[in-house]
Amino acid sequence: MFLQDYKCYFKASKSEQLYGKYLPPSDIEQAEKPLLDFLEIEILGTSVLGNPIKYYKFGTGALQILAWSQMHGNESTPTKAMFDMIHFLRQSNQFKLADFLLKSVTFHIIPMLNPDGAECYTRVNANQIDLNRDAQELSQPESKILRALYRRIKPDFCFNLHDQRTIFSAGIKPKPATLSFLSPASDRDRKLTGQRIKSMQVIAHINHTLQPFLPGQIGRYSDAFNLNCAGDTFQSLGTPTILFEAGHFPGDYKREETRFFMFCALLSAAEFIAKDCWDEVDYKEYLEIPENQQLFYDIILRNIPIENNQFLDVGIMYREILKDNVMNLTAYVEKIGDLSGFFGHKVFDLNYLYPNESAFLNDLLGKPATFKLEESVKITNGLVFS
Repeated sequence: MFLQDYKCYFKASKSEQLYGKYLPPSDIEQAEKPLLDFLEIEILGTSVLGNPIKYYKFGTGALQILAWSQMHGNESTPTKAMFDMIHFLRQSNQFKLADFLLKSVTFHIIPMLNPDGAECYTRVNANQIDLNRDAQELSQPESKILRALYRRIKPDFCFNLHDQRTIFSAGIKPKPATLSFLSPASDRDRKLTGQRIKSMQVIAHINHTLQPFLPGQIGRYSDAFNLNCAGDTFQSLGTPTILFEAGHFPGDYKREETRFFMFCALLSAAEFIAKDCWDEVDYKEYLEIPENQQLFYDIILRNIPIENNQFLDVGIMYREILKDNVMNLTAYVEKIGDLSGFFGHKVFDLNYLYPNESAFLNDLLGKPATFKLEESVKITNGLVFS
């Protein structure tokens, strides 16, 4: 029943102004327009290049939830899902859950912390700094803005929203980590503090709710401690913090399927927190979520025969290239060798190769590759598999 309800919510709430992975600040401005009667909007400051960093406030509840997205400019899936959630909550006269959440929670949202990076589709800001490694030094204006808002509103929970690459599997099975979560450590000993346990309980609830619809496709990030990361810092300051990571759903390179599941995760988390039913979830269920592993290639060419009756595999990854405001996927040869312990989102089992090409294969590493999927696979520089 949950999935049908959430599909109904999503259908009624999807922000049609936002689509695909490239999401520059101008798209955010368009997505805001239908929400101007609902959001309190404030400009908290400007980025390195002078772009405004906006803050949305809505809801009247006593619980304070702070969420921020596109800290990495090329990680836009949660931004889309967040706008979908805002559209849903705006319909409180139609949906009981929306009405309940607005009366229980006050939401504080930075939809795009790194507008310069979003414009150029880069992880870093205009000073080439990873904002998620700047939580202690606070060397960048964007980092200072997030910390100032945190101090100002003193949130009860923080949602740190990101995208992850297609390389991640949920454990060691051939299942992509479509969603991943983390309750960050708050110290080097990774102690189970009260706030960390609460974060674990929220994630365990999300996993329990979504697992029937994403079987085996929810992962858990390593909790190696790094105080330079925003999540670890806020957890160490005593605020339960949750890392949300949007990952790959089969065939979904624009992250539109993942967008729906992230929408579900955000609503599920907010509802669980608002209902204050902590005794109903054992935090140890969080520890049972399989840890993310880097076991996927976008494409694997398997069983390529070379001399002496030996075989090798070719692992290929897509790189996202922005050109004329259009996102393109370009395939590159990433690794050549025995990839028997790895999985591919696409796998081609090849049964012959031009003889004595093993040395030439090694020259392909890092080179562009082009593919005509299903009919043939072609690697540039003249090596063709058909």
